[in-house]
Amino acid sequence: MQISANGISLEVDDRGPASGQPLVMIMGLGMQLVAWPEGLVDQLVAKGFRVIRFDNRDVGLSQRFDHLGVPNIAAGAVKHTLGMAVASPYRLADLADDTAALIDALGLQSAHVCGASMGGMVAQHLAARHPQRVRSLTLMMTTSGARRLPQPGWKVRMALMSRPENARDLDSVIEHFVRLYGVIGSPGYPPEPATLRERLAMSVKRSYRPAATARQLMAIVADGDRTPMLAQIRQPTQIVHGLADPLVPVEAGRELARRIAGAQIDLIEGMGHDLPQPLWPRFAADIAAAAGRA
Repeated sequence: MQISANGISLEVDDRGPASGQPLVMIMGLGMQLVAWPEGLVDQLVAKGFRVIRFDNRDVGLSQRFDHLGVPNIAAGAVKHTLGMAVASPYRLADLADDTAALIDALGLQSAHVCGASMGGMVAQHLAARHPQRVRSLTLMMTTSGARRLPQPGWKVRMALMSRPENARDLDSVIEHFVRLYGVIGSPGYPPEPATLRERLAMSVKRSYRPAATARQLMAIVADGDRTPMLAQIRQPTQIVHGLADPLVPVEAGRELARRIAGAQIDLIEGMGHDLPQPLWPRFAADIAAAAGRA
C-alpha cells in the first residue's frame, strides 16, 4: 500500500496484528522492503511484533527522484578522501525524517526500529533526530562512518561499483547481483544457488533503479562521520554484526557498541553482509531482546 509521509509517497507492507508491538524495518543501499525475508518477518510476527517494512524513497515502489539526476560517484569519493564537503541529491537525515513521518502517518506514537547497512545509518539519524519515535534500536551490519574504521578491500569496492553487462536484460542483471552476493555474502552460510537466484529475480522484476542506488550511495558518502551523534542515542540498542563481513568490517559494529550508551552486541561467526536463513531465529531474538529492554 502507498502511504504519504514527509510529503512523498512510500510503499509499505504492514504485517501482523494491529495490537502487536510496532517494528519498523529500514533496508540498505538500493534495497527494497522485500530484502527483509518473508521467513524472518513471520518469526517476528510470531514474537508479537507488528512488522512494518517499506521502500525507502527513490527505490522499489516508493516515489522516484529521477529529476535529481545521476551523481558523479567518483568525484564524490575523491572529495570525501580529501576531506572536502560532498553534496548529495538528498541526505540520510531526509530518509530518517521520512521514517519518522511514516510512523506518524500510521497513527503510531513510536515504534521499535531495526536498520540494516545503510538502513542502520538512517536508524542512527532517526534515533537522534526523533528520539520520541524510537522505542528500541537494532543496528545490523552498519557503521558510524568514522574514517578511522577499517574499510572494505578493493575487490569488494569493485564489486559494489560494478554494473550488469546488459542493464536491459533481466538475466544479465540477476547474474550481476548473484556475483555481488558471492563477494559480500556469508561464507559460513552460503545460500542454495537456485533459491538465491529466485529471490534476486523477484526483486529485480519488482523494481530495478540503478540511478537511485547511485543517489543513495552519494548520500552515504556525504553523510560522513556520525560518531558525535551516537552520544545522543539513549534508546536500548542491540548491535548485530558478522565477524566475516567484507563490506562493513566487524570493527564498525564494535565501535557502535562502545559509543552508544548501554548498547549490547551480538557478533556472529561466519556471517557476512547478508541475512542468511539459518540466522533468522537469532536475528529475531536480538530484535526482541532490544525491545524487551525498552
